[in-house]
Parts: sequence; C-alpha cells; structure tokens
Amino acid sequence: MNVLLLDDEPLELEQLEYLLHTEFPLWKFFKAADAIQAQSIILNHEIHLAFLDINLPGKSGLEFGEELRRCNKDVDIIMITACQDFSYAQQSLRIGVIDYLTKPVIEEVLVKILSKYKENPFSQNYSSLIQSSLKAIHQKFAEKISLSAIANEVHTNPTYLSRKFHEEVGVSFSEYLIQYRTHVAKRFLITNPNWTISDVAENSGFSSQNYFSTLFRKIEGISPTDFREKEKK
Repeated sequence: MNVLLLDDEPLELEQLEYLLHTEFPLWKFFKAADAIQAQSIILNHEIHLAFLDINLPGKSGLEFGEELRRCNKDVDIIMITACQDFSYAQQSLRIGVIDYLTKPVIEEVLVKILSKYKENPFSQNYSSLIQSSLKAIHQKFAEKISLSAIANEVHTNPTYLSRKFHEEVGVSFSEYLIQYRTHVAKRFLITNPNWTISDVAENSGFSSQNYFSTLFRKIEGISPTDFREKEKK
C-alpha cells in the first residue's frame, strides 16, 4: 500500500507517519510539504491512500485532491483540517473524500477510520510467500530468528527467500528485521517509560543493550534515551 501524507507542518507529518506505521508496518509512506512536492510523488508512484491537509501554502489540499482524483479515480482520500467549515465539506464531497481527521490527530480516531484496512494489512504487491514471511517476522521479532528459521517456517529455500524478499520488499531480510525491531523499540520507549534501555532492547529482539543503542543511534540519529526524552515534550 502506497500512502501519501501531505502537510506543511513537519511535526504533524512525523506524528501521522508514526501512528500509521505502528498500525500498518508494511505500508510505504511518501511525505510532502506542499502540492508541488505531492505532484512529483504521484507522477512517479501509484498512490492508494492519501492524507491531505486542507490548509497549505499555495495550492490547498482540496485543490490538490481534485487533481489527484482526476489522475487516480481509485485512490482513497482522507482530509485533515484544524477547523470545520461547511464549504470544505461540500468540496470534499465532490472529490469523493472518504473521511475527515481533525488536528491534532487522535490515535483512536485514526485507527477506527482505517479499521477496514486491518482486514488485509499486507500490500497486494507482495506474494503469498513474502506475506507469510512478514507475518512470521512480526510475530517472532522478539525471539532469536534468522533467515533460515523463517524460510523453514514458510517451507522454502533460504537462498530463494532471500532473493524474493529483496525483490519485493526492497531491502534484505536482515535490514528489514533491524528496521522493524527498531520501530517496535521506539514504541516501547514511549509506551513503557519504566523500562530500562536494556528492557527495551531485550523485548525488541536485540541481543544486547550496547548493540541496540549503537544501531538505534545510527538509524535515528540520537540515542534511545534522548529519543524517549524528546517524545515526552
């Protein structure tokens, strides 16, 4: 599932991506700060779901939504707004908006709106083999898993799985596993404030606190402790 996030506020973009990725880790996100950037994205990628902020510098989210609908009649569009305005609702109806979100976006509301996608959270672009492999990773990320173990679980050859995984997902098995564990660790850092960094590392599937902290800093640019403190503010 390719998802477009259009908002001129960087923090809003980051928060929305974080909430969505937590619920739908297999979705691919494309972020834009204005309609010009968004236009470039839709020219190069097929978008299945779009979150469009109404109030943008230059062309509004509604105006861009009209353009998006003209070139992609099947896209699902959700508008994001800081204020309710009947004229916005009228224009939204014309372009087939499926729902609204108000700022600040509340996680429970977002999850309810997107509940229909939970029925099949895996992109249709993935083969059944890769879907099964991803499910196994998401279920067993905290365990000591390997490419060979997952290949055995999905009844295929490790070499074949490695090649197919890179072809379809775009990264290697080991890279995806690290990315997914890091994503889970970020959630644990926020939702479990009483856990030590060692607790977070262990429950996320990392072999040691030092290894986890080194990788986390490399990927996120800050330490796990600093990330936790930043998210508190």
